[in-house]
Amino acid sequence: MNITLLQPSRSRRGQARQQRMAPLATLPVFYKLHGKKVLIAGGSEAAAWKAELLAAAGAEVHIHAERLDPVFAELIASPPVSGSYIWHDSPWSADCFAAMQIAICDAETDGEAQAFYCAARAAGVAVNVIDKPDWCEFQFGSIVNRSPAVISISTDGAAPILGQAIRRRIETLIPPALAGWAQLAQTIRNAVNERLLPGPQRRAFWESFVDRVFDAEPQQDAVEDLLRHSNEIRARGSRGQGRVTLVGAGPGDAELLTLKAVRALQAADVILFDDLVSADVLELARREAKRMLVGKRGGRESCKQDDINATMVALARAGKHVVRLKGGDPMIFGRAGEEIAMLENNGIAVSVVPGITSALAMASQLGISLTHRDHAQSVRFVTGHSRDGSLPSDLDWSGIADAKTTTIFYMGGRTASQIAVKLELNGMNPATPIVICKSVARDGFSRWSGALADLAAGTAEMGTSEPVLIGVGPVFAAQAVNDVADVQASGRSCQS
Repeated sequence: MNITLLQPSRSRRGQARQQRMAPLATLPVFYKLHGKKVLIAGGSEAAAWKAELLAAAGAEVHIHAERLDPVFAELIASPPVSGSYIWHDSPWSADCFAAMQIAICDAETDGEAQAFYCAARAAGVAVNVIDKPDWCEFQFGSIVNRSPAVISISTDGAAPILGQAIRRRIETLIPPALAGWAQLAQTIRNAVNERLLPGPQRRAFWESFVDRVFDAEPQQDAVEDLLRHSNEIRARGSRGQGRVTLVGAGPGDAELLTLKAVRALQAADVILFDDLVSADVLELARREAKRMLVGKRGGRESCKQDDINATMVALARAGKHVVRLKGGDPMIFGRAGEEIAMLENNGIAVSVVPGITSALAMASQLGISLTHRDHAQSVRFVTGHSRDGSLPSDLDWSGIADAKTTTIFYMGGRTASQIAVKLELNGMNPATPIVICKSVARDGFSRWSGALADLAAGTAEMGTSEPVLIGVGPVFAAQAVNDVADVQASGRSCQS
């Protein structure tokens, strides 16, 4: 299959290339310790936490300490959930390292830390000295436990508090029910591998499996249901039919992506992305996914929509999961309707993952409610240009000029002067507050505020090298007041 696409911008081609692995401070490794011996030197509370962690992994934990902290003593007195504890009422020595897999010490002095480290290295045992990174060959990360799914976070000892904060964030995203699904995956893996060929068949099965994981806990008939689904995939043949997911990338800030959008990026075989999709968003995609720039920007060389459509159909018929990654929300001025109709007419399964449209991101960034009840009873999103780049001829300008409606013009930079004329001709007060925003939720964000009569001048000052949003309505009066104060303080009318 040969697919040729225009590359509209030489400077952006690098984003479509496969990303290489960035440098790693440490190598994340998950080490099986069930039934193996490990050494703990010291009887402190900190050592007790490490001992409990190792025993939970099934290790035979040998503790060398003349005295035990009460917390440690209570831990040893209680049967561990896995593994075992053996307390040696004596300090550690070089002989203690025999047959040990790893060795951990809570050293009171740097001298003891160095001695323990050297003894462990001489015995060929991986070593960790608690809270002394200079004498550690490995570190313990902050753990999210959904065993057999386990997530560990490391900051290479530089900022443990940051690692804990990341863990808390992940804890809120990963439901406890994930543990049940992970155990179920272990149960059915061999049966699935017997039914399905490596490659597209197995990927299709496990992608559908993951979609279920975040919806609800597994039901009693989950195994039978999943195996039945694997038989359906096998019946479709080795290649099968692919699918297309239209995904909203939001205005640029990767943190504004939905969880469902991230999952789609992680499951994609091919990503067709627009010119405005940020590199941070692309970084969240599956590393193996092929990335193809199909940028569409007003006034610039662009891929034709027909070429994009043909590419999606060809890739889906080849059995690929295609993600069509669009800036903002696919269903708002993103030509999603045309693409959905085309895919359905070609028998291609298509779904949509919404994104945060730039008007909402702008309102958040400015701290302005678009439907503030003292000023507006409705909000309207309007395109600022038609297919030929001019102002659309069929807009209801009398409705748009309603003083009780907040209006956001998308892609209106080059038609701003015409917009102002149309609104004033249809009764809008020339003093109506407006705001112009560029690079919303991206690096380089800037804004200009003033009155409708000055819209053309404000747009000229902001420039049209990047897409702009134009907000019109009384809700922007507060922004105008704030910007006047900024101008008086700084002598500038454009705030970055």
